[in-house]
Amino acid sequence: MGPDIEGESDRARLERLGRERPELFRSLWAEIGFCFSVAMSQVLTEYFVSGFNVVLPTVVSSLDIPTASQTWPANAFSLVVSSFLLIFGRLADMYGGFPVYVAGVSWLFLWSIVAGFAQNELMLDFCRGLQGLGPAAYLPSGLMLLGSIYRPGPRKNLIFSIYGACAPLGFFIGIFFAGVAAEFASWRWYFFIGAILTGITAVIAYLTIPSDISARRNMGIKMDVPGSILSSTGLILLVFAITDSSHAPKGWSTPYIYSLFVVGVLLLAAAVYVEGWISDMPLLPFDMFKVPYMKPLTVALLFSYGSLGVYLLYSTLYMTDIMGGSPMQLVAWFTPMALGGCIISITGGFFLHQIPGTFLVLIAGLGWIIAALLFALMPLGANYWAFTFPAMICATVAIDVTFTVTNIFITTSMPLKRQGLAGALINQILQLGIAVFLGLADIVAAETRSGGLRRSYQNVFWFEVAMAGTAFALLLFVKIDKAESKATADEVPETEN
Repeated sequence: MGPDIEGESDRARLERLGRERPELFRSLWAEIGFCFSVAMSQVLTEYFVSGFNVVLPTVVSSLDIPTASQTWPANAFSLVVSSFLLIFGRLADMYGGFPVYVAGVSWLFLWSIVAGFAQNELMLDFCRGLQGLGPAAYLPSGLMLLGSIYRPGPRKNLIFSIYGACAPLGFFIGIFFAGVAAEFASWRWYFFIGAILTGITAVIAYLTIPSDISARRNMGIKMDVPGSILSSTGLILLVFAITDSSHAPKGWSTPYIYSLFVVGVLLLAAAVYVEGWISDMPLLPFDMFKVPYMKPLTVALLFSYGSLGVYLLYSTLYMTDIMGGSPMQLVAWFTPMALGGCIISITGGFFLHQIPGTFLVLIAGLGWIIAALLFALMPLGANYWAFTFPAMICATVAIDVTFTVTNIFITTSMPLKRQGLAGALINQILQLGIAVFLGLADIVAAETRSGGLRRSYQNVFWFEVAMAGTAFALLLFVKIDKAESKATADEVPETEN
């Protein structure tokens, strides 16, 4: 637990340790380099997700991608990320967060360069899918490093707040460079700029992240091979079927859609059986959900992050197709969301140990509802300041508060040997929520397109209101205390004894 000071009470000791710089860092600059490296994981992921939506029309035109296949260059990335997070989370627990993180960022760097030279749709889809293995590796290992290095307390709150702030920052950087590339250069520069950012991150990460390889080797953690194969394959087939159903020739009546959906469900059911009753070291241990309020929180986050995916894509489409915004206008219109997210996340880090987490996530839940409601009710030719601006503010409150508070709660609740799985679980919920509910939103849009493009978009926003409302109802059954300085999950049994 750290060095003792004569006459210091246990409470004062925990409070001091919760504010001190971890002993792993020899100086403040070493800590800053580490935090920059890990926080960039959020920037890079959002860059390659949000920015690609802006540059996609230019890519479609350049590579002559047919209408039925236009969503796949975007979906392939998220599909691979969501399907392999748990596997890489286990690898991080086995071999250390340092090697898995650096390898993931380096892999993304390589395939970002190759994607910039894509000559056709198949090559681009292939590169986007392989790009997804990078975030699948560095997202859980990055959260694992943060969760294992920082103790519960104000310092951890601040670092996690900065980490959360980098999500809207990455979103803004993504749409900015995508807009610049689409209007003034070539879409290929979107990938090349992303590769430059990724390369810088890889070098700094290699130099500043403390190695935890030797410490992890002694924990005796093993890979659950059957569970890994069943869960990843099942997720790929399930998400593919949902995502592609709105573009298939006969929708859900298309044979390959319902066949893959059924096979995916059966594989996931088999994975649950193997994980729960056969494997002696399951990929996702069920006792992780025995943490108080973890079950309703997990489901609520699934709906909340689903709302995030729907909001980001369809607000972009609405402002482009209905409001007539150019790529650079979208950058301007999204600025309050990015700037507000940075301000809220960083300043919030100074108050998380003073305000109950329950109150904060409920405020965030209302933000999810109001952001979608404003777009659903927006009249044609509506004033930006009356509808779009407050929607952006509510969205950024919802995203940043939810992400920061719940990440601190989940990582603090898990012992050291499960920090990789904790990071994988957090990002699995995020990516799976976006992929599944975005696929369902596409179905809503496709089935109501006969009423006009604007009407179909509004129906999607009403669908998002329902999702956000469900998340809010579930959050009423969740209790999260203040993020104060306290013993870690590993120290709690020792303290009780």
